[in-house]
Amino acid sequence: MLPARPAVQPRGPPPVEQQRRSLPIFAVRGRLLGHIRGLDSAVVIGETGSGKTTQIPQYLYEAGIGRQGTIAVTQPRRVAAIALATRVSDEKKTELGGLVGYSVRFDDLTSDETRIKFLTDGMLLREAIGDPLLRKYSVVILDEAHERTIHTDVLFGVVKAAQKKRKQLGKLPLKVIVMSATMDVDLFSEYFNGAPVLYLEGRQHPIQIFYTRQPQSDYLQAALVTVFQIHQEAPSSQDILVFLTGQEEIESMTKTCRDIAKHLPDGCPQMMVIPLYASLPYSQQHRIFRAAPKDCRKVILSTNIAETSITIPGIKYVVDTGMVKAKKYRPETGLEVLAVQWVSKAQAWQRTGRAGREDSGICYRLYTENDFEKLNQMTIPEIQRCNLSSVMLQLLALRIPNVLTFDFMSKPSPEAIQAAIEQLVLMGAVERKDNQLVLTPLGRKMAAFPLEPKFSKTILLSPKFHCTEEILTIVSLLSVDSILYNPPARRDEVQSVRRKFISSEGDHLTLLSIYRAFRNVNGNKGWCRENFINSRNMMLVSDVRAQLRDICVKLSMPIESSRSDTGNIRRCLAHSLFMNAAELQPDGSYRTVDSHQAVAIHPSSVLFHCKPACVVYNGLLHTNKCYMRDLITVTFNINNSIPPSADDEPQEGQKADEQEPDLTSTPNFVVEVIKDDTKQTLVLDCHYPEDEVGSEGEEESDIFTIREVSFQPTGESDWKDTNYTLNTDSLDWALYDHLMDFLADRGVDNTFADELIELSTALEHQEYIKFLEDLKSFVKCQ
Repeated sequence: MLPARPAVQPRGPPPVEQQRRSLPIFAVRGRLLGHIRGLDSAVVIGETGSGKTTQIPQYLYEAGIGRQGTIAVTQPRRVAAIALATRVSDEKKTELGGLVGYSVRFDDLTSDETRIKFLTDGMLLREAIGDPLLRKYSVVILDEAHERTIHTDVLFGVVKAAQKKRKQLGKLPLKVIVMSATMDVDLFSEYFNGAPVLYLEGRQHPIQIFYTRQPQSDYLQAALVTVFQIHQEAPSSQDILVFLTGQEEIESMTKTCRDIAKHLPDGCPQMMVIPLYASLPYSQQHRIFRAAPKDCRKVILSTNIAETSITIPGIKYVVDTGMVKAKKYRPETGLEVLAVQWVSKAQAWQRTGRAGREDSGICYRLYTENDFEKLNQMTIPEIQRCNLSSVMLQLLALRIPNVLTFDFMSKPSPEAIQAAIEQLVLMGAVERKDNQLVLTPLGRKMAAFPLEPKFSKTILLSPKFHCTEEILTIVSLLSVDSILYNPPARRDEVQSVRRKFISSEGDHLTLLSIYRAFRNVNGNKGWCRENFINSRNMMLVSDVRAQLRDICVKLSMPIESSRSDTGNIRRCLAHSLFMNAAELQPDGSYRTVDSHQAVAIHPSSVLFHCKPACVVYNGLLHTNKCYMRDLITVTFNINNSIPPSADDEPQEGQKADEQEPDLTSTPNFVVEVIKDDTKQTLVLDCHYPEDEVGSEGEEESDIFTIREVSFQPTGESDWKDTNYTLNTDSLDWALYDHLMDFLADRGVDNTFADELIELSTALEHQEYIKFLEDLKSFVKCQ
C-alpha cells in the first residue's frame, strides 16, 4: 500500500478564526463569561499575549452580554485604540466604523450600528461631560489600567460614580471590567467595591534574568558593552531590544553602534541598528517590524514606548538600563521637571517580558539584584506628578459637587489641587459661589475644547484680536507630537533648510510659517522629507484644526484672519499666557514674572541666540537647567498685565483693550526670498501713518503708506527705503486683500507683480496698477 499523501499546508498566516482559537484565553472562554455575567465589576489580570483586549469585547457581544448598549474599551493611547479597532473589525469580518469602531481625539469612526467601541480614556471623559451616567454604554472595559495616566485615573472615578448612580436610579446596570497585564491587584479590587480578580494565562515563554554584580556608574557604557558581547556570541537571527531614556541618548548610541559595527572582526554578523522614540516619523518607527537580512542582527534602541504599546517580532534579548525619563510637577513654582529616574518593578517586569513573546528569552538588567529590590513596586500615578488644571476643569464641567473630595484612586496632594484651582481662577474660568467652585461662562466654553485650559483660553480670546484662523493653527501645532524631525547627525542640513521658515518673533510664528508652506504644497510628502517635517503629524494638525474650528462655529465665535499682521497674534498670546511671562535681567539671564524663577531659553527655540526683553512661553521644562519651551517675544508692561476677570469674554467686534500687554508694532509683511543664491528680505508695511490718523470723533484719513524696503541679505540693517503714498478713495479693498494673501502665501518673485497687474486691470483700478508697475520695476532692478 502506498503511504497516505500528506495534507497540503496552506501558505501564509492561519485564518482569522484559527488565530482566535489559538489564543490562551480561548480555553477559558466559557468560565470567564460565566464569572463576568454575574458581576457588576471585575478585575482581569492577563499576561501580554493572552488575547484579553481583542477577545473579551467579542466574547461579551457574542454571548449577548451588554447588547442592550455599546461595549466601550478604553486605551491610554490613540494609536492602540485605532489598531485594536481595526483588528477586531477584521476578525468580525465587518467594515471599520460599523459593528466595531473607534473614537480618539480629533478622529471618530463610529456609527449608529457600532456596538464595540475602542476609544481613548480622554474621549470617554469628554463624553461623560455631556452624559455623566454614560447611558449609551452597557459595559465599560478599562484596559491597560496599570499605566495610570491622568485621564485613566479620573475615568476610574467617573465610571465608578456612573455605575453607582445608575443602580440608585434603577437604570440599566453598568458593568465595569478593569484589565491589565500587571497591577496592584488589591488596590484596584478594593477601589471597585471588592471586585473579584480573574487571572488569565498568557503565552509567555521562560526568560532568564541576569543582574550585574556591581552598580554601574555609566549605564550607557554598560549597555553598549552588553550589546556587543551578545552580538559576537549569539546567532544573528536573535534580535536585541535596549531600553534607554530619550531621543538624545538613542541617537548618540545609534551612531556609536553603527561606527563600531563597521570595524568588527571577520565572521561577525552585520548589525542593523534601529532607533525608536515617539517623535520619529511613522515610516521610520515601522522599520522595527521588518526582519533583518540574512546574517544580520536587528538591534532596537528604544524609549519606554516598547514596554507595552507594541510587540516587536524576533526579540530574544532585552537589555534593561533600569532608567526612564519621567515628568514631575512642582505646584509651588509651576515647574515641570523632566528627569532621568529609576523604573518601578512593574516597568522592569514589562521590559523583561518583551524577551519571551515568541520563544525563550534572556534579559540583562544593568543593575544589581539588591537595587531591583529597592525599586518602587508600581509607577507613581501621573495624577500625582502633573499639573491638575485640566483635571479640575473637567471635573467642574462634569458637575462634580465638590472637586476637593472627588473619589480619586490615588489622591493628588492638596497643594497640587489648590494650585490648579488658582490657575483656573486667574484665567477667569472658575469662581467661588456660596462656598463652592463653579465654572464661569468662559470656563464652560473652555471645557468644550479637548485642550489644555491655556490653549482653550487662547482660542476664545482670539476674536478680540481678529486672529482666530492663525491661533487655531498655532494651537493645533502645539497639541500634537512635534512636527519637526531633527536627526542629530544632520543638524547643519536641518538648520539650513529650515532657515526660510524662521520668524525672529518666536517659535509660534515659525511653526505658523511652516504650516502655511505645508498647505501651499498640498501636504506633499516629498516636501516634508526635504524640510525634515513629520508628514503624519502635519496631517494630524490639519485634522485637529478642522475639529477645533467646528467647535468655534458651534460656539458662534467670529472667525477672522489677521493675515500677515503678526502683532495681533502676539497680543493674543501675550494676553492668554500672561501667567507665563519672563523678563530679561541685567546680567543676561531670565526670570519669570510671577515666581521670579530663574529660567533659560531652550536650545531648540529659534530665540536661543537672541535676548528679547520679554517673552511668554508655553511651559517650563527642567533637565540640567530650567528651560522655557515655545516662546514668543512681547513688549510687556508688567503694571498693566492685570489678569482678566471671569466675565472677560471676547465679544464679536470687540477691540483689544488699551490695558492689554503693549506690543511693539511690526510690519504687515516680511517676505523672505532667494535671490542670486542669497536669502534676502522684502518688507512692506501697509498701515495708516500715525500722523495721518484723525483724532477722536474725526473721520480717519483715506491715506495709507506702503513702505517698501529694498532687497538686502537677511541680517543686514542698512535698508534703503522707498515710500509709496496711495490715495485709497474708491479703491476696492478686495485688491488690498489679494495682495495680503499673495504675499503671505506665495512669497515674492519677478512674476507676482505681473499677475497682480492683470488682476487689477480687470477691475480697472489705475492707481493700484501704477503702484504695482513701480513695484515690478523695483523688483527687477535689484
